[in-house]
Amino acid sequence: MSDSAGRNVVSGDFASPLFHFMGVDGIYARTGLYQHVLGAVDALISAHREPDMEVLRLPPVMSRDQLEKSGYLESFPNLLGCVCALHGTEADIRAAAQAQGGDWTRHVTPSPLVLTPAACYPVYPIAAGRGTVPDRGWHFDVACDCFRHEPSRHLNRLQSFRMREFVRIGTPDDVLAYRDGWKDRATRIVERLGLNAVIESASDPFFGRDGQIKAISQIQQALKFELLVDTLGLDEPTACMSFNYHREHFATVWQLHDARGDKAHTGCVAFGLDRLTLALFWAHGTELGGWPAAVRAELGLTA
Repeated sequence: MSDSAGRNVVSGDFASPLFHFMGVDGIYARTGLYQHVLGAVDALISAHREPDMEVLRLPPVMSRDQLEKSGYLESFPNLLGCVCALHGTEADIRAAAQAQGGDWTRHVTPSPLVLTPAACYPVYPIAAGRGTVPDRGWHFDVACDCFRHEPSRHLNRLQSFRMREFVRIGTPDDVLAYRDGWKDRATRIVERLGLNAVIESASDPFFGRDGQIKAISQIQQALKFELLVDTLGLDEPTACMSFNYHREHFATVWQLHDARGDKAHTGCVAFGLDRLTLALFWAHGTELGGWPAAVRAELGLTA
């Protein structure tokens, strides 16, 4: 169902079996049916994980200092969510908490935490703490609930969403080969799921006028690609996976070097678990028994 502006909303025959509105755009409770399929998508990704990967499951919050150091505020300040709290004496906190009409929010101050905007950000300082990057590099499978402050009634643009990433740290050749190999692999996976997809060059949503220059540079250097899937009847397809090459950015920030003193390069393959799940329901319907048998078998689903 769409509102008067044609935007997908959480109501109607399609969305109601999957979501419950929680009072704020882009924040929804997921039903058991939705979670069942998302779990199957998550398991399918795990089945394609390389055997040498280190698995990390991360909390939805991370160090504010670490995210600042990574440069997030320079590129996406409009998307960041900061964890704030009431501080002070017991009397201060009690007085603030008893304020009426929402005035208590004027008394909150930042904590050392921010909401994690992408699953890979906490990995680089963890890796840096281990010292020299080995010749074989490092390979992580990371996931967490992420947050980006972009309220929307579009079901394909949630504020709170699940992200899974395969992160590669190593030589430029290793990282690029890994990223580009996954572009081909991802296309085959989604085709077996009955989804129409295409991979195109892309850029991140950098903030402000300077951000437009960054985006153009990102495209010119072929640093980012996205797997786009037709879903929700939208005019533009939705990015459900991305394939990213960061060059030496995070190595410079976190001093990631190999035994020769050369800066490591980093890249990641990101899976939007919610968007992939939503695309499956849109393509095949909300009755699992009506899904193509081959798709259900690929996901290990029973009707």
